[in-house]
Amino acid sequence: MQTQFQRRGRQGGVMLLEALIAILIFSMGILAIVGMQATAIQDMGEAGYRSDAAFLSNQILAEMWGNSSNLPAYVYGGSGAVPVQLAPWVSTVQARLPGAATYPPIVALVPATNQVTVTVRWQAARDKAATAAPHQFQSVAYITCCL
Repeated sequence: MQTQFQRRGRQGGVMLLEALIAILIFSMGILAIVGMQATAIQDMGEAGYRSDAAFLSNQILAEMWGNSSNLPAYVYGGSGAVPVQLAPWVSTVQARLPGAATYPPIVALVPATNQVTVTVRWQAARDKAATAAPHQFQSVAYITCCL
């Protein structure tokens, strides 16, 4: 017949093993929460860039509405010399969006219908490392007015 002491000896360390497993499970949960937090912060940054791009696009469209008789002066293909009308706006875009100097904004005009397409492009540093295509926001407006 076994004594009480012998039975305890066989179960010795089980509580320690259970505690270690609980710590492991808890640690995995904490790591998952930290990973989700990092992803949420990155997504918030991207949302901020999209919001800035929308604001900047609407800003130049509003300026074009105010100067609708001079729409061809705003056309810019994204390369070469920036038109005088667009220079301050392009500088603002490049200052507020990462990578916008590498991917300048584009302003296109269809003269027959006065359809203006503004494309604002940017690329965050983490996207450059992954060689991802630049992000873009595009607005289309028909600018007509009584001239």
